[in-house]
Amino acid sequence: MRARVQIVHGVALLATGLLAGAFGYGAANLVPTFDAVPQDVRFDFHAELMKVNGITVQGAMVVSTLGSLALAVLTRGGTRLAAAAASVLTLASFLITRFGNVPINGRIKQWAISGPEPDTTELLRRWELFNEARTLTGISAFVILVVLALRGRSRGLPDGRAHT
Repeated sequence: MRARVQIVHGVALLATGLLAGAFGYGAANLVPTFDAVPQDVRFDFHAELMKVNGITVQGAMVVSTLGSLALAVLTRGGTRLAAAAASVLTLASFLITRFGNVPINGRIKQWAISGPEPDTTELLRRWELFNEARTLTGISAFVILVVLALRGRSRGLPDGRAHT
C-alpha cells in the first residue's frame, strides 16, 4: 500500500507540476508577448498554439485531477483532505479553461481569419482573467502536493507512512 501511495503521489505531483508550469509560463511569458505584438500576429499565433495546447494541457489537467483524487482515496486524515483540495483545484482549472478560455479561443480562431470584432479588447481581457484564475488554481494544487511530499520527508518517513 505504501508503494502505491508513493507512486500515485508521484504521478499527481508530476502532472500537476507540468500543469502549473504550463500555466505559469503562459502567464509570465505568453500573455505579455501577446500584448506586445500586433493583434493579427497574436490571433494567428494564439490559434496555432491552441491546437497543441488543447491536447497537452487538457491531458495534464485530467491526470492531475485523477492523480490527486486517487491520492485522496488511498490516504486518510489531513493528507486525504489536502489531496482532495488539490483535486478540486485542478478540476477548477479544467472548468475555467473549458467554459472560460476555450469559447474565447474559438472566437480568436475566427478573428485570425476574418479580423477582430468590436468587442475584441473586452474579450481578450476576459480571456486573461480566466487565464489568471486557472494559473492560480493550478499552482495552488501543485503547492499542496509539494507540501505533502515535503511533510513526509521532514518526518523522516520515506516509506510513505506520512501519507496515511
